Amino acid sequence: MALHLETPLIESCPLSQASGRSVWLKMDALQPPGSFKIRGIGAACEHHARNGKRRFVSSSGGNAGIAVAYAGRRLSIPVSVFVPETTSDRAKSLIRQEGAEVFVHGASWQEANERALQALDAETAFIHPFDDPLLWTGHATMIDEIVRSGVQFDAVILSVGGGGLLAGVSEGLDRNGLQHVSIIAAETAGAASLAAAVKASKPVELPAITSIATSLGARKVAERAFEITQSRPVDCVVVDDRAAVDACMRFLDDHRVLVEPACGAALAVGYTHADRLARFERVLMIACGGATATLAQLEAWQAS
Repeated sequence: MALHLETPLIESCPLSQASGRSVWLKMDALQPPGSFKIRGIGAACEHHARNGKRRFVSSSGGNAGIAVAYAGRRLSIPVSVFVPETTSDRAKSLIRQEGAEVFVHGASWQEANERALQALDAETAFIHPFDDPLLWTGHATMIDEIVRSGVQFDAVILSVGGGGLLAGVSEGLDRNGLQHVSIIAAETAGAASLAAAVKASKPVELPAITSIATSLGARKVAERAFEITQSRPVDCVVVDDRAAVDACMRFLDDHRVLVEPACGAALAVGYTHADRLARFERVLMIACGGATATLAQLEAWQAS
């Protein structure tokens, strides 16, 4: 039995009215660990468990670590998550709540990741937060579910951090004969590694992550994510932090679901960048979620 849920697909009247076209929400914010990450991470953890691994190690700024911890608890396999110093106390608490060990190392995810790789042995599987074909195949199941529902769409809006969701959605579109469907890749300024790669015609490393959307904080996007921009229609949209936070607050009012600014980047395209959707009729938006932000934190960001 898969570790993820088949999540609701709902038509959003508020987002449809704001954007002037039909918007459908894939509500992966409702996954048990709070984000879409459990689709791919759950699939990877089940794969490694079947192949005899007895421990999982991961690196994460938050949501991927929570998903690995959740999968480990469900599979009765111990988990260690290495997080950078920037990871919030709430994120660390949520990882520990699932029974995993948390180790803090380094100023960025890259440093935490390097330390995680040093903790591996023959009985341990490394669960990458975004750059692994096992994850992409798991994430692709959301497109399978939408196709089974019969809802048709001509564009998908999603947030991009390291690019795992982009790679999964692209795989899901391909295996359902939807190669023509456009992808709108939303990022926040200060964490826009995909937009930087597209501009440079190759993956490049950002000097630092300066966005509050730390869940999008991969300084260099996965090679596979960049390759997708070269082989199918992908439109990069960069929004500022305020637009992402405002979108989270509007979404909370509109749909009674709290998400973090990483998800707010995609929502902001529908709420405030409708011009980028002008050529589409029915848009699918991935409400990818995120469990590391609180209402008080969103309000504080909005006030500042």
